[in-house]
Amino acid sequence: MFHVKPSTPGPLLPAPTEARLRFGSATGHAERYAAWLAGPGVERGLLGPREVDRIWSRHLLNCAVLADYLPPGSMVCDLGSGAGLPGLVLALLRPDCAIVLLEPLLRRAAFLTEVVADLELPGVTVVRARAEDYARQDPRHDVVVARAVAPLDRLTGWAMPLLRPGGVLLAQKGASAAAELAAAGAVLDRWGAVDREVLVVGEGDSVTHIVRTARPSDSRAEDS
Repeated sequence: MFHVKPSTPGPLLPAPTEARLRFGSATGHAERYAAWLAGPGVERGLLGPREVDRIWSRHLLNCAVLADYLPPGSMVCDLGSGAGLPGLVLALLRPDCAIVLLEPLLRRAAFLTEVVADLELPGVTVVRARAEDYARQDPRHDVVVARAVAPLDRLTGWAMPLLRPGGVLLAQKGASAAAELAAAGAVLDRWGAVDREVLVVGEGDSVTHIVRTARPSDSRAEDS
């Protein structure tokens, strides 16, 4: 365990209408999380100051679309969680899922620990570890999510060992997602990755490209 310097969220950022519709009964918690991002998140360098005006559209709603792709009761790992995007957003929208926020850096893991405690999210666990070290614990997640962590070829090597056979990787990418998927073909082949596709969901600032692929159900994936 690591020590956390107490902090408090920044000023309230009221949810726009689209966010209220999306978060529903979790809107109050989402607003408090937005305040954490705009306050300590910016102060600690987890989010750029220019992003404050786009926290709802570019970050929270952008991540919320992933909630529709989590099977009921999933064990989910947010790989390289950073400021909790998308893991904390998913925790608010999908309380039926158990979510691990995997983050190797102390200052980010400390931030995540504070936010999880403040929002009272019993289904969320913060794990401070590198993906390679966490994989040695033989985790069996149903879904691994990642946002702006690494190129897809490298991300695949980190994510596949964290998935159970048949588990799914959902990687949020930019407009070049299809090209990135093609470029990672050799690594995906080596892991036997199946069901490879790019999903384009949302609109405006909230639009996101999701690379979806899966670990083979017969466990033929290599540890490479």
